[in-house]
Amino acid sequence: MTHWVNNWFDLVLHSDMGGSAGSPETIAFILLLSFVVGHLIAWVYMWTHQVLSYSQTFVASIVVLPPIVAMMMSLMSGSIVVAFGLLAVFAVVRFRNVLKDTRDTSFVLWAIVEGMSVGTMRYTSAVIGVLFIGLVLLYLRTTSFGSRHRFDAVLTLQLTGDLANGVAMLKEILIRHAARSQIASERRLTDEGVDLSYRLLMRDPSRSDELQWDLGQAEGIQHVSLHMRDDESEV
Repeated sequence: MTHWVNNWFDLVLHSDMGGSAGSPETIAFILLLSFVVGHLIAWVYMWTHQVLSYSQTFVASIVVLPPIVAMMMSLMSGSIVVAFGLLAVFAVVRFRNVLKDTRDTSFVLWAIVEGMSVGTMRYTSAVIGVLFIGLVLLYLRTTSFGSRHRFDAVLTLQLTGDLANGVAMLKEILIRHAARSQIASERRLTDEGVDLSYRLLMRDPSRSDELQWDLGQAEGIQHVSLHMRDDESEV
């Protein structure tokens, strides 16, 4: 029994040595470098993304996809049979429903690559890949990588009466309760009324009811609605 276990252990560790995937050290380096590259791409995306539509799961997928693709390419390198086999696998796979979350697509691709690794007897690649990519996903989950807190609340209200006075009073209240505010939309209803929508970064999100109370007490401010959200999300 011990002899069989030792043989299996040796097979898992050294099965790729004579194949195109390379040594365990090479596989680990490829995965680590692709992870760093994916991280840099994700950071650039976060820093340069300006529009309202934003998805944290998409940013996380940018990080995890390069290691998965790098692992796939290392398996295909130098083996036309494996390359055609991979194309055949993707041709066979069909989804009954369209995947709406890019993270789900990453998991499907990961599962396909791991299955191909085991099926082509690249056991070392399969083990290193599942451990490394699993750790990457755990890291993304633990650190909430990709989340942005530029704004955590949406405020809508209506100003009536003396608009100049109302705007000044509104700005004073927002400065008191919000670290950052940005007007999202403005729609004039009548000569003496205007609908306003703001995006806010609250100084203390747990005291959002105090902001609503102050706005409700202010003269000329009506129809106050405050919607809290944990993070910028896809809209």
